[in-house]
Amino acid sequence: MDHFPIFVALAGRRVVLSGGGEAALAKLRLLLKTTAHITVFSPNASPKIKAWHNAGKLRYIPRRIEPGDAMCAVLAYAADEDSALDTRTSQIARADGAMVNIVDNLGDSQFITPAIVDRDPVTIAIGTEGAAPVLARAIKADLEERLPQSLGTLARIGKTFRKAADSLPMGRARRDFWRDYYFNAGPAAISEDDIQDALNITLAKHVTQKFRDAHVAFVGAGPGDPELLTLKARKAIDEADVIIHDRLVTPEILELARREALIVDAGKEGFGPSMSQNSINDLIAEHTQNGAQVVRLKSGDPTIFGRLDEEIETCLAHDLSYTIIPGITAASAAVAAIGQSFTRRCRNGTVRFLTGHDMKGFADHDWAALAKPDAVAAIYMGKKAARFVQGRLLMHGADRLTPVTLIENASRADQRIIPATLETLAEVTAVSGPAVIFLGLAPRDALTSLATLPQEEFA
Repeated sequence: MDHFPIFVALAGRRVVLSGGGEAALAKLRLLLKTTAHITVFSPNASPKIKAWHNAGKLRYIPRRIEPGDAMCAVLAYAADEDSALDTRTSQIARADGAMVNIVDNLGDSQFITPAIVDRDPVTIAIGTEGAAPVLARAIKADLEERLPQSLGTLARIGKTFRKAADSLPMGRARRDFWRDYYFNAGPAAISEDDIQDALNITLAKHVTQKFRDAHVAFVGAGPGDPELLTLKARKAIDEADVIIHDRLVTPEILELARREALIVDAGKEGFGPSMSQNSINDLIAEHTQNGAQVVRLKSGDPTIFGRLDEEIETCLAHDLSYTIIPGITAASAAVAAIGQSFTRRCRNGTVRFLTGHDMKGFADHDWAALAKPDAVAAIYMGKKAARFVQGRLLMHGADRLTPVTLIENASRADQRIIPATLETLAEVTAVSGPAVIFLGLAPRDALTSLATLPQEEFA
């Protein structure tokens, strides 16, 4: 991020602009939405600028900007649409201590003006750091359609009510009240008087009601792509006071949490540094104090190799309510990535989900069944156990040419698909990211390529 988004306080402060043409008008239409004191310098300003001057909306001075004209100004715009004049304006304004924007000159500007969705006092700024203005405008148009005009009225009336809301304790109780107002009672009201009444009724309800009890949500974060999160998972993350997450939960998903939420890394790594399960259980119990809403965020689906039972037992031992929100398991994302199906008529009617290692070391399974032709299995945490798995299967008569596929970072931008065979399995597992290994499945495009080769290739 080269441009840090902020909202600058302009109430009663100076903003200067040099220019009188179309570029100047475009900036002024936005600036006039603020309560800043705006001064425009230009020998030949458009009639619109002069009309704004006559209406008292800004001050127009019919000459070029000179040294000292930007003194005490917060922002300055160089909008003469002439590189030499804009450079001169920039030098003067910087010397006077103002931050400068040069229209259509990203490289020499100290700040940029984003596309804006205005629902005063709700303001949404959309910036692409100058890379894609057309994209910013498209996002703006989409948001304009989605957000009702009444949103600003709700926020404006809500702002006047903040003192009254102080009767609720800081934290979750107050957030629950505002959520109830902005998403339920407020939008249901028709007029401004109705909105005011809705506020009073909603506050009275929250003042008298019992605070929400502590709760733990075991949430599946999916394989990594935030677009694969369920709606329930997104809602739970948004409402969480505390998020205790696994090592494999991606930063993009953690970004969806509220800024005020406490984020706790409870990462584990096979054969590497890990937080013990007992420590994680203690964290869950510790952070459910005072009615906290805790999300135990697990990569993939929490019910598959996620030590879920032990953490549920912690909830039961501390009399904590809990819910389980399933997620897309890594194997589902991985099999989609290779264009295959777990089951296929006349091939296999069952599929196994296996772990490569358990608490005692490498995990043992029904190797005789897995070694049969057309057996299909998804092996989690199998990188370190690859040679062990390979040896057990070969010992039980598996074909050395059984297709095997390793999918690293399934669903993520850096996803990799590595086709192999049982004979070469141990040679393809030297990858750094999380991986799922499929036994008995090859990528569909690889199968297609083999099917279209001339017969002599197989001779």
